[in-house]
Order: sequence, then structure tokens, then C-alpha cells
Amino acid sequence: MGIYKIIDIVGTSEKSFSDAAKNAIVEAAKTVKKIRRAEVTKFDVKVENDKPSVYRAEVKISFEIER
Repeated sequence: MGIYKIIDIVGTSEKSFSDAAKNAIVEAAKTVKKIRRAEVTKFDVKVENDKPSVYRAEVKISFEIER
């Protein structure tokens, strides 16, 4: 039976919410190993001059703890 830890991270993208979520996972995977699940918990967008400028995805990353 494995033990898992959950962390909250935020990914960003100038293109889309989907890319923001993907970027969060890709960046987390650079330092976190054995990622098992990612859950998007919130989307928001930064607005500048009445236009979306940065899409953000808040993501819960679940990974197995090595013993």
C-alpha cells in the first residue's frame, strides 16, 4: 500500500487554460517523481486592457512518497 502526498501548484500560459494545466504538471514533474494524479481545482485569467493576458490553472498534484 502506497502513501501519497498532495501539493497545490499554479501553472500559467498565454495561450489557454489547457496549456496552463499542462505546464503545471510538466514543471512539477521536473522535481516531483511518481506523480499519480492531477486535479484542476480552479481556473482564472489575468486581464490587461480588457483582454485576457495570462491563463492560470490551480492544480492539486498527487504523488507517491518513497520510503
